[in-house]
Formats: sequence, C-alpha cells, structure tokens
Amino acid sequence: MLSYRHAFHAGNFADVLKHVVLTAAIDYLVAKDKPFCYLETHAGAGSYDLGSAAAQQKREFAGGIGLLWGRSDLPAAVARYLALVREHNGPGRLRHYPGSPWLAQRLLRPKDRLLLFERHPAEIGPLTALFAGDRRALVLAEDGFSGLIARLPPRERRGLVLLDPSYEVKDDYRRVVETLAQAHRRFATGVYTIWYPVVDRRRIEAMERAVARSGIRQVHQVELDLGQGAGRMPACGVLVVNPPWTLAARLADTLPWLTQVLGHQGRGRFVNRELIAEG
Repeated sequence: MLSYRHAFHAGNFADVLKHVVLTAAIDYLVAKDKPFCYLETHAGAGSYDLGSAAAQQKREFAGGIGLLWGRSDLPAAVARYLALVREHNGPGRLRHYPGSPWLAQRLLRPKDRLLLFERHPAEIGPLTALFAGDRRALVLAEDGFSGLIARLPPRERRGLVLLDPSYEVKDDYRRVVETLAQAHRRFATGVYTIWYPVVDRRRIEAMERAVARSGIRQVHQVELDLGQGAGRMPACGVLVVNPPWTLAARLADTLPWLTQVLGHQGRGRFVNRELIAEG
C-alpha cells in the first residue's frame, strides 16, 4: 500500500521531535573527522510546500513548526534545528518545510554519503530532483527495509540510519523491529533512529518489549505527548540505538520546553530515558 503522503503532515509536532533528535545525532557524528554514511528507509519527497493543498488541508504544521517560528527563547537543540528550517526558507515567512533528507544533506560534509530509499511513485521524482547533482547521494526506488539490509555495513564503517515508515500498514511495527535487529547484527556500531507514532499504546508497548528482547543494548527513548487525550496521533517517539553520549543531556531542557510550547494547554508530557534490554 502506497497511499501515504507526508505532505499532509509536514512540519507537525512529530516532525519537530524527530528532526530535533536527528539534527543532534548528526551533529555529534560530523564532529569526528572520519566519514560516515546516512541511510534513510522512507525518505519521502525531501522538501514540502506548506502552501500546497495537501499541507493546507489540516494545517498540521501550525501546531508544530508554526509555533516555533517566531520565538527567540529556544533551547540550544531547538535553536540549531530551527536555524536549518530558516535556511531552507530564506528570509521572510515560513513557506517550506525540509524533510529528513534535506536536513541530512545540509549537515553532511563532502566526504560523507547519503543512501535514500523511497518507493512511492509520487515522491521519488521530487526526491531525485532535489538531489540531482549531489555526488554524495544515491536515491533508490526500492523497499527501504530490505534495501537497508542489503547495504550494511556501509564502507565507511560509520553510519546513521533513520527508520521512518508511515505505519499506515500495521505490519510496519513488526518490520521495523525485525529490520532493526537484522541491521544491528550486520552493523552493530551504527546509530539507528526509529520514529514511531503513538496511536495505539498497546502497539508501542509491544514494540518496546520486542526491542528489549532483541538483545540490542544502548537504546534511548524519547517521546512527546501533546496531552490532548485520544486523537489521531496524540503522541510520538524516537528510539535511538547507540545514542550519542551527549543526547540525553542535550534533550534535558529541550523536551520540557517542547512539551510546554507544543502541548495542549500546557498538559503535555515527555519521556527521556534508557530502554532496558532484557536477558
């Protein structure tokens, strides 16, 4: 099933959380001299017009990046992320939202590489055009789960993987964990970031148990709950395998701030903890 289009959701609170974490992780990796490879299993179009009919339909960006755009009281991790969004827009108002591939492209150095997987026929064209002329990047119209496994470990022996399916297909919850476990066996030292929506808490708890039982250690979990009760997606989270040692501290002031600014009437909640492996 390939009906999901991220343009309807670009720049929402889930993108804010995911991209704050992703930016912090990439910044840590590029601080070391050795090259690394960025791999994304579900890359999307790479950039989104917030004035498009899709983005304007529910205006989810208004409750995400829109609430940050005019603020100056930003924690360091949010300020870093917002500076990149501003760079993507240029001077003036908020018009476009950068996807994960654009953020990674901007942060990577000439000696680093990007491998981007996307199967949706309406997304692969814009994504390919966005990276035309960038010799560091390879855009692949393949299933991201199997494509990732086939290309691990990267030749650099350093890498960051973003597993970010739509979860529109419920089997994605299982496939994410299975792909992570298989990828980790092939490339145990890689940094893995796994975004997930919290629509049915029982599914997330099952996913957490599966990751804990996989034998993978050093897993950090962050979540942002808007505190608005039942809804289409009231919360979301990111699991980070082999997290930068600075990540938890960097998010210590960021998550409470995001909870206050993005949460519903100040009732938001957050998680910033280690996920304990079983066995």
